[in-house]
Amino acid sequence: MTNRLRTQIEEEETEQKIIVEENPVKEIPDNFLTQLFTKGIINAETATNALPFILFLALLGMIYIANRHLAERNIRDIDKISKQVKELSYDYKTTKAELAYKSTLTEVAKRTDTLGIKESIQPPQKITVEEVQNEH
Repeated sequence: MTNRLRTQIEEEETEQKIIVEENPVKEIPDNFLTQLFTKGIINAETATNALPFILFLALLGMIYIANRHLAERNIRDIDKISKQVKELSYDYKTTKAELAYKSTLTEVAKRTDTLGIKESIQPPQKITVEEVQNEH
């Protein structure tokens, strides 16, 4: 291989060269965003001037998000408390019905039998007291 002619070597090199075509440079479309960032509509001075307004908008956004979270937490608390009120209402009604049942005459009589107290057979009598008028 070392005895090859220069012309043969040059021919092989030309065959091995890769032809690279350059892509044409695309022009950037002239719209609002490209003008905004390339032509200097927003520069350091305008960005610095707009910074307080942007921070104000960010603060409003954070307040809005916090308010939303607070409202959702309040709604969850209201739902939880209303369920508790419902359960307590059911307990109240059950206890009231139990008390009404246990305070009936027959139930009271059953419970007092174990203590040796019996129901009176005689009807109740009205006691009247005459007032004595002192004449002085």
